[in-house]
Amino acid sequence: MPTPVLICDDSNLARKQIARCLPNDWDVDVSFAENGAQAIDVISMGQVDVLFLDLNMPVMDGYEVLEAIQQRELPTLTIVVSGDIQPAAHDRVMSLGALDFIRKPIDRDKLAEILDKYGVKSDQKRAALKAAKIEDTLDSTLRDVFQEITNVAMGQAGDLLARLLNVFVKLPIPNVNVMEVSELHMALQSIEHNTATSGVCQGFIGSGVSGEALLILNDSSFKDIASLLNYQGDLSDDIQLELLMDVGNILIGAILKGLATQLDMHFSQGHPVVLGQHANVSDLITTNVGNWKRTLTIEVSYGIENYDITCDLLLVFTEESIKTLKNKVNYLLED
Repeated sequence: MPTPVLICDDSNLARKQIARCLPNDWDVDVSFAENGAQAIDVISMGQVDVLFLDLNMPVMDGYEVLEAIQQRELPTLTIVVSGDIQPAAHDRVMSLGALDFIRKPIDRDKLAEILDKYGVKSDQKRAALKAAKIEDTLDSTLRDVFQEITNVAMGQAGDLLARLLNVFVKLPIPNVNVMEVSELHMALQSIEHNTATSGVCQGFIGSGVSGEALLILNDSSFKDIASLLNYQGDLSDDIQLELLMDVGNILIGAILKGLATQLDMHFSQGHPVVLGQHANVSDLITTNVGNWKRTLTIEVSYGIENYDITCDLLLVFTEESIKTLKNKVNYLLED
C-alpha cells in the first residue's frame, strides 16, 4: 500500500524538487499544499503519514503547522525542508516535534539517509515511530489535570509568600508540557527580557519521580523584596543571595508539598544550588542543560501587585518520571 506523503511549500519549484528527490524504491502517494493551513486540513483528514514542510510560508508558516500538529496530536511524521539554516531554527523545529531537518536545496542522498535512519519507508517502523511520538505527548485530559493540580499547589506557595510579605501575589495559569531539552532551553531564554537574573536550583525525588526545581529571579526584584522583608543596609551580593534562598525555600518547598499531597507522595529535597548571580538565564543553565533530555516541565510565573517583583519557577521532571506521574493522575481520574 503506498505511503501517503504531503509536500508543503509555497514554491512550486521547491515542491517539484522534493518530489523528484524521493527514493525510486519508495511506494508513495504524493499530494501538495501551498501553505500550512492547507496542510493541516489534509493532515486532519488522516491522509498523511509523512509531511515535508517548509518554514517560511504565507497564511500559516511551518512553525505554526508543527505547533498545530502537536496540540491536536495529529499522527504524522514531519521532516522540515528549509533554507533557514540558523541553529535556532533547527532547535526550534526539533523541539516542536519535527523528525529531522534538511536544508534547501534538498540533497537526494541526505534525504535517503534520513529516511533510512528513522525507518520511514517501512510501514511497521513508521507506525511504531508515530506511536512513540504520540506516547511522548500529554493528551488534553492529562494536561488539564496536571494544570489543576499545579494551580492548587502554586496557590499554597503564593499564600505563604503573600502572608510573609503582606502583599497580593498574582497567580497566572501554569504552563504544563512535555519538552525536548532544546525547547526547555528556549523557554528559559524567553524569561530573560534583556535583564540580569539570579537563579537557584533544588533537586527532589520520591516514589519513582525525580527532577529539579529552578527559581529564576530578576535582579530588579531584590530592592523591593529587601524592603518588604525589612532588610537594612546595602544590597550586597551576600544579602541578595540570602534573599534568593529565602524566596526559593518558600516557593519551591510549598509547591512541592502541594503536589506531593495531591498525588499521595512524599518528596525529599536536596540542598539548593546557586546557578549564578547577575547573569542571563541562558548563562545560568549552560552547565546544567546537558543533564536533561526529554522532560515534563511545569512553568509558573509569580508577580506581586504594585511592586517590581517577578520570579519564574520551573519544575523539570525527568523522562523516567512521566510514566509514574501519568499513572498517579489516571488514578485520580478513576470513578
